[in-house]
Amino acid sequence: MKHLLLLSLVSLAATPFGFAQTATAADTKTVEQEVRQMIEQYRTALTKKDTAALERIWADDYTFINASGTVLTKAERLANAKSGATNLGTIESDPNMKIRVYGGDVAIAVSRVTIKGQYSGKATSGQFQSSIVFAKTPSGWQLVCNQITPVALP
Repeated sequence: MKHLLLLSLVSLAATPFGFAQTATAADTKTVEQEVRQMIEQYRTALTKKDTAALERIWADDYTFINASGTVLTKAERLANAKSGATNLGTIESDPNMKIRVYGGDVAIAVSRVTIKGQYSGKATSGQFQSSIVFAKTPSGWQLVCNQITPVALP
């Protein structure tokens, strides 16, 4: 009787795990495509200085770590874009961008980008290693954090 009771308790405790959903390969592929589209929208919004699009793309708690290591908020980045201090003429992404999907609602993209333009009032040009974190929110995919690091040439 004790064994039956113990087995029942273990089964009851494990039941929620049996119903947990895991992302399938098709789900992951769909998320990767959606995130690639969001990255393209983001690139376009930055180069066209489309602050309305950037407001939608960046989550309210968005964090950016720039090439100098400075941490900026959504409000600070928007102010830079609106003032003209940030004006990126071109952003070219490496076609071999790697996107990792976690649980179907978080995706991290890592790639090398080539940027030409002006950032915070200073000329910016060169290659950077970029990491971008998107999260699926009630309003869709939003950028929650990204960082760029200059690539040092040998």
